[in-house]
Amino acid sequence: MSDSTILQRLSETIAARKHTDPAGSYVAGLFSKGHEAILKKVAEESAETLLAAKDDDKLHLVRETADLWFHCLVLLAWHGAAVDDVLAELQRREGVSGLKEKAARK
Repeated sequence: MSDSTILQRLSETIAARKHTDPAGSYVAGLFSKGHEAILKKVAEESAETLLAAKDDDKLHLVRETADLWFHCLVLLAWHGAAVDDVLAELQRREGVSGLKEKAARK
């Protein structure tokens, strides 16, 4: 029961809201606070995801991962990137040994 286009739709929504009134949009509010605020949210959600995993609570882990992914999409939008950029990178790496791919970055 999953929809593989949800990340694209969410990315488009974030891009559309980044210049709207911060009073009416969480995303616009984050953008108005600037890069540091977005970085702090990504760090916060990363920590919460790790803690949920440590607690071995699947539902909590799923919810925190959703928060983390959302805030990563906000960070991507700040930098003018979108989910399609990340998906293209993952596709480029598909079928390539992780060790070889990482070594090729040097």
